Amino acid sequence: MDKVELFVKAGSDGQCIGNCPFSQRLFMVLWLKGVTFDVTTVDMTRKPDILKDLAPGAQPPFLVYGSEVKTDTNKIEEFLEDNLSPPKYPRLAARNPESNTAGMDVFSKFSAFIKNSNPQLNENLEKGLLKALGKLDFYLGTALPDEIDQNSADDVTSSTRPFLDGPDLTLADCNLLPKLHILKVVSLRYRGFSVPKSLVHLWRYLDMAYAREEFASTCPADAEIHLAYASVAKALK
Repeated sequence: MDKVELFVKAGSDGQCIGNCPFSQRLFMVLWLKGVTFDVTTVDMTRKPDILKDLAPGAQPPFLVYGSEVKTDTNKIEEFLEDNLSPPKYPRLAARNPESNTAGMDVFSKFSAFIKNSNPQLNENLEKGLLKALGKLDFYLGTALPDEIDQNSADDVTSSTRPFLDGPDLTLADCNLLPKLHILKVVSLRYRGFSVPKSLVHLWRYLDMAYAREEFASTCPADAEIHLAYASVAKALK
């Protein structure tokens, strides 16, 4: 097995894990693959030599796999899926294509909501975010094809699956969950906004995800997320 090392963005002290959903996404993928790997935090304020030596001009995350250096998050994910494959390692790709796009507009709606400083626009931007979260909630509550028993007389339309694509975490979750965590932490701190409890399927999803070590243990500290958004989140005035 080639040595695998993931380089991620460091937090405010130069050592802890910083706020970066792309870093967390790859951290989760490697953990779910069950491969032995090292994680190194990179203090971007100091521009360490390791950046110049391994990935000049690149921003974390990047991956060293044996003698190869990979710097594009999507390509790293594809590379890991191709090279850490069955039977030794689990395949993490979602079986249902819709799982890959579920919630894809949530983060953009959140960004518009949190960056706005005009009080007159706040209500509509919040509605836009709620609509996107509602669409995600609807997807999580709708039965996937493999949840429906074609031989059963019961008409199953609702789902109780824990994750986007079924009972297991997939690449789709690794992409979405870090963004949802940032949304939760930042919206509460800077807008007093919480994901409505009425979105029961979305809360089931979040609760199940936080119960998984691969997600909970790779989340940056709330303080790091607050710090990262201190200059991004605009005060309403």
